[in-house]
Amino acid sequence: MARLSSRVARGTLNGLVRRNKQQTLLAKERSLQIRSQAKSEVKAISRNDLLLIGTVLYWAEGYKKLKQVNGREITAHSVSLTNSDPEIVSCFVIFLREILGVSMDNIVIEMRLFKHMDAENSIRYWMRVTGLPRNQFRKPLYPVSSASKGKRPINRLPYGTVQVIVSNTKLFYRVIGLIDGVKDRLQKLVKYMPR
Repeated sequence: MARLSSRVARGTLNGLVRRNKQQTLLAKERSLQIRSQAKSEVKAISRNDLLLIGTVLYWAEGYKKLKQVNGREITAHSVSLTNSDPEIVSCFVIFLREILGVSMDNIVIEMRLFKHMDAENSIRYWMRVTGLPRNQFRKPLYPVSSASKGKRPINRLPYGTVQVIVSNTKLFYRVIGLIDGVKDRLQKLVKYMPR
């Protein structure tokens, strides 16, 4: 009787494991199908689309705070976006070049790496991502954030993060103006949306 109960329990457990594996496979198939369908919804990107993409990207990820020294606003500001996602960094460089008319010579990259990272390998990687030559990369920084205290997993950011910088005050205010324009259009859209 005990042997029979053990066999039944093992059979039930094996059945549950097989069912769980099948459910996992079905869930993966469904997720791939949803992603593929959603991907096809995105059509060719126009210049206006790129303007909006770059502007919203900067709105979300770029440096927008006016610099102050001793409580007074200083007059020189840079366009600056920091990220570790190569597609975001590449998209931002395209936005700078194609929409804002920034010469590639005026873009500087500053890398933030963990101490264990190979700086040369990271520079080569970000050179490929940005299309920028080595002389536009500043010396890498090795800061330790107070939040992580050096305890983040070693492979989490394999090439660190980069800050894309254009030192141009007029360009800074132009990007802030583009963000204001997007906010204005969204505000008008919200007013006419049903509640």
